[in-house]
Amino acid sequence: MAEQDGSGDIGPVPNRTKGRTMAGNDLGSLLGSLLGGSGGQSGGAGGILGSLIGALAGGQGGGSTGAGGGSNPLGGLLEMLTRSGLTDQTQSWVGTGENQPVSGAQIAEALPDGTLQKVAQDAGVTPQEAADQIAQSLPQAVDRLTPTGSMPSGSLEDIIREQRL
Repeated sequence: MAEQDGSGDIGPVPNRTKGRTMAGNDLGSLLGSLLGGSGGQSGGAGGILGSLIGALAGGQGGGSTGAGGGSNPLGGLLEMLTRSGLTDQTQSWVGTGENQPVSGAQIAEALPDGTLQKVAQDAGVTPQEAADQIAQSLPQAVDRLTPTGSMPSGSLEDIIREQRL
C-alpha cells in the first residue's frame, strides 16, 4: 500500500510544516492588506512580518519572551523590542502620536539571530535586508493594529481582520 510512489503521494507528507506555512502566508496576506499599497511592496512587507511573527509564535516556543503566547505573538514581539532598549519606539507605535523610526540594525540586534535568519531565508533576502524591511514596515503595522492607543485583545488574525473593516 505504501508503494504508490509514482503519483507523488509520499512526497508532500509534511502536513504539519505545511499548516504552519499556510498560516504564515495567511498572516502575511492579512498584514500586506493592512499595510495597503504604500510602496508597491506591501505584499512583501506583509509577508516578511507574517514570517517574523510566525517564527516567533511557532519557532521560539515558550522561552523567555512568554507574554503574548500563540494567539497574539505581537505582544511578545513588542516586549522583546522593549527589552532591547526600544521602549520609546514601541510605545510610540502603539500610542496615538507620531511613530518613532527604528533602524534595521536595531531590529537585528533585538531579534534572536536564528529568527532573523529564518525570516530572511523565507523572504529570499539577506538577514540585514530582512531587518531593514521589518524596520520600515513594523511601526506602521503596529500603529494600524492599535488605533486606540492600546494593545487589543484576541488573536492577531482577528485583530487584523477587524482593522480591515
